[in-house]
Amino acid sequence: EHLRAKGKSMPNRRVSEVIGKRDFPCITATTSVRDAAIIMKEWHSSAVLVVENKVLKGICTERDIVFRVVALGSDAAQLPVGEIMTSNVRTVPPGMLFGHALHLMYEGGFRHLPVVDAGGHPVGLLAAHDALDCDGLQMEQELVRREEITVIL
Repeated sequence: EHLRAKGKSMPNRRVSEVIGKRDFPCITATTSVRDAAIIMKEWHSSAVLVVENKVLKGICTERDIVFRVVALGSDAAQLPVGEIMTSNVRTVPPGMLFGHALHLMYEGGFRHLPVVDAGGHPVGLLAAHDALDCDGLQMEQELVRREEITVIL
């Protein structure tokens, strides 16, 4: 029932309501890939935000580490995250509707969206698995309704 705060279904809630005040891992671009992986393990997170002077510079995900380090046989202990992170990251503001953010993730083919304020300061990290907290039937009904509208248009 906590997902229906103030009568709103999950897709119609703001991103800020979905992420709440939960903490999220941040590192700098000079952090080694190995240390980034250790931080991910400790935080039970599949991504870390790369921040400099409190401004988002990029994101490093498990996929970045597997595809850009492990698969190439690079030394994770010596390689800085800044060399393998995803830069020019798509971000969302805290006020965006969660359903819209999920749509952006789906269209962009990514599983994480940093949430940043107007100054580019990270305030949270939205993950695709946040959608699993949704009332599945309600989300499905909403998607079907939107698909029907798209067909009409």
